[in-house]
Amino acid sequence: MAVRIRLTRKGTKKKPFYRIVAADVESPRDGKFLELLGTYNPMVEPAAVSLKEDRIKYWLGEGAKPSTTVQSLLKQQGVS
Repeated sequence: MAVRIRLTRKGTKKKPFYRIVAADVESPRDGKFLELLGTYNPMVEPAAVSLKEDRIKYWLGEGAKPSTTVQSLLKQQGVS
């Protein structure tokens, strides 16, 4: 099973809020996921990002690939 760390969209129309999750590559964007790893709120200035760094490092160590957006968020927060 290939795992990807990616965003799932929550919130209402024109007010997005995202969860950072570890999910199977084949599951839909807002579908089933393995674990909640953090949140991302782009509607506040500056954008609010909260991460469970230890769990993200665990999943990266297990071979999970982050999406391009999550990769940039991790880089901004200093998590490799």
